[in-house]
Amino acid sequence: MSGLLRNFLTILFALWRYNTALPQARTSARFFITPFDTGIATLKSDKYLQLAESAQVDYMLQTGLIQKTLASGYSFVNAAQMVKFSQPIRLFMRVRVETQVVFADNRCAWFSHGFFVGEARHAEVLVKMKLKNGPVTVTPGLLLGAFSGEQPQWIQRWEDTLAAL
Repeated sequence: MSGLLRNFLTILFALWRYNTALPQARTSARFFITPFDTGIATLKSDKYLQLAESAQVDYMLQTGLIQKTLASGYSFVNAAQMVKFSQPIRLFMRVRVETQVVFADNRCAWFSHGFFVGEARHAEVLVKMKLKNGPVTVTPGLLLGAFSGEQPQWIQRWEDTLAAL
């Protein structure tokens, strides 16, 4: 299924849950894996990122951030993405993608998109995002609110790896 069509359907199905979650909450979106998403019978690698994008759209609607984002002229820009595969996702499976912001500092926000079939985690897409207003990077806290706690160690390891490239 093309990304544009999937995002359109995600918007339609997410509208009834508009503004029902806080930005720090974990949201959940459900998808059906079609023949357009697979090679022969397994979800193609690029489709994990496409599903994560659709889950991000769902998150923006569920948290009500879409309105504030559009009104202020902000946009999220992916700075880096990483996919961790655990088990293959097959044709005709129903997938639940759980999205949450795991950490945000004054420059970036890190999102986790966990892919579940039933209760089993099959993959995770991690996304480092910047909030932009034109060419200017904006503090994500302006949109997402304050995040307490220390940065998880895996984020620092990821940052160190990105810096070494």
